[in-house]
Amino acid sequence: MFSRREGVPHWPLHVLLTGFTVFTLYPILWVISIAFSGKQSLAISTLPAEPTFMDRVRAVTPWPEEWSGANFVDVMTKQPFGQWMFNSAVIALGTTVVGVFLACTAAYAFSRFKFPGQRTGMMAFLVSQMFPGTLMLIPLYIILVQWLGLGSSRFGLMIVYATTSIPFSVWMLKGYFDTIPKDLEEAALIEGASVGKIFWTIILPLAKPAVAVTALFSFMTAWNEFILAATFMDQETMYTAPVGLRFFVGGFSQQWGYFAAGSIIVSVPVVVLFLFLQKYLVSGLTAGSVKG
Repeated sequence: MFSRREGVPHWPLHVLLTGFTVFTLYPILWVISIAFSGKQSLAISTLPAEPTFMDRVRAVTPWPEEWSGANFVDVMTKQPFGQWMFNSAVIALGTTVVGVFLACTAAYAFSRFKFPGQRTGMMAFLVSQMFPGTLMLIPLYIILVQWLGLGSSRFGLMIVYATTSIPFSVWMLKGYFDTIPKDLEEAALIEGASVGKIFWTIILPLAKPAVAVTALFSFMTAWNEFILAATFMDQETMYTAPVGLRFFVGGFSQQWGYFAAGSIIVSVPVVVLFLFLQKYLVSGLTAGSVKG
């Protein structure tokens, strides 16, 4: 119970951390309870006319009276949530592929080559991150809908998401490419390898951690975004999952069970992707590549 080095008890810190953990998990437990309650109300238990202290404690405890998966079944069968999930998956995957490809090539060019406007271009990327995304709504709407005619289309939303995620991704990838020793590329050039082959076979494998983080960021940006999708998607069949969730809870509908179940379903792909990519989220892959 006492630290040999400091001579102070650890239990106050443990109690504090446990309290913060419970405080953080409490809203999540409520979402899970509402989703599995089988009801559409925020109340998972009914208070009697004259509730006792234990009745009130039971009312604020995130544990449904009966566990049921009806909300999950109904939200996928009685609601067009499956179509919205498919739209989100297509848009998020397309955004990830396009965004990561363009960010990797641009970051490598900024990291390895010298050309006019190099510093200006990087500063432009940095400055673009200082403005809120909603500031671009009007110009993006004019370009995408009025000029290109891509309103309420998956491809149009992919372009928007990839464009907004590239500046941050380029800065992050460039910083990682700068840490990769140039000696590896020089050795490959001496062996007759082209710049393209060096990029695909040497640089990208060594930059897997940065590419994994960039891919996760791009996917999450497209998967969770709401404002742009709600602005450009005006057909119900083209809604993304975040846009569709808002119709479960609105002025004329209070389907909290569907909303909670849909929220859990939406979070699953992000968790799975993170678990899949976490093995790449390790730095230092280039250690020992070049002899000292």
